[in-house]
Amino acid sequence: MDEPTILLTNDDGIESAGLRAVYDGLSTVGDVTAVAPAEDQSAVGRAISHEVTVHEHELGYAVEGTPSDCVVAGLEALVTDTDLVVAGCNRGANLGAYVLGRSGTVSAAVEATFFDVPAMAVSMYIPVREDAAFADIEANGDSYREAAKATTYLADHAVDAGVFEQCDYLNVNAPVAEWGDAQMTVTRPSHLYEMDAEQDGDAVTLHDRIWEHMADGDIPDPEGTDRRAVVDGKVSVSPLTAPHTTEHHEALDAIAETYEPGDDEAANDEAAD
Repeated sequence: MDEPTILLTNDDGIESAGLRAVYDGLSTVGDVTAVAPAEDQSAVGRAISHEVTVHEHELGYAVEGTPSDCVVAGLEALVTDTDLVVAGCNRGANLGAYVLGRSGTVSAAVEATFFDVPAMAVSMYIPVREDAAFADIEANGDSYREAAKATTYLADHAVDAGVFEQCDYLNVNAPVAEWGDAQMTVTRPSHLYEMDAEQDGDAVTLHDRIWEHMADGDIPDPEGTDRRAVVDGKVSVSPLTAPHTTEHHEALDAIAETYEPGDDEAANDEAAD
């Protein structure tokens, strides 16, 4: 295929260092236009708006809306000849099955699949350790080098190789560049889930204990999962499908067959008699 037209979005906002790093990398293999939120829209999932304001930006367009808004507006109005949608690079990893629906980065990629446009969600794991604090790594834009390299490589090869004939989008997670050059490995989302909540008076604190495991480098995730790969210093690539699947359930068939349509009030009166 000729040089692809790439729509680049994210959920950290169009001014983020991660988006700029990926933009520069992708520009070596395609014609890139950013259509990204004007402000941080992290963890908004697939929230959608009725109308958004769009501003021209040196990288493309800044949208006063969500990542999904950006994809819909981009594909249908702003960059209608898009061959590939890339969302990222996110500041922080998006790992595990349970984060797929809550991440604005992943949601942007999912949105693109409903337009039959191949997509990638790209995130960078920031280790929260004494020798590599979250804020310190974010301050260094070069930390996204490994993520940008992997994104550029996949954008240049995945479509022509037929990757998207077998999946709808790729969820890519890379380690920080400070960890050194990383191998790329194909993974599946981890099913490990350790959210909990504690009440203190009128407040309830929600806590994801997975991050504590990752900070210690001691995670229970098995080989082949996305989280295991990233903690081991590899670039994780999970090929995923977007539409929810449905299966035949005999138990549900049985209770549906016994459902009696009609007037609820009349049914209640009859039951009382």
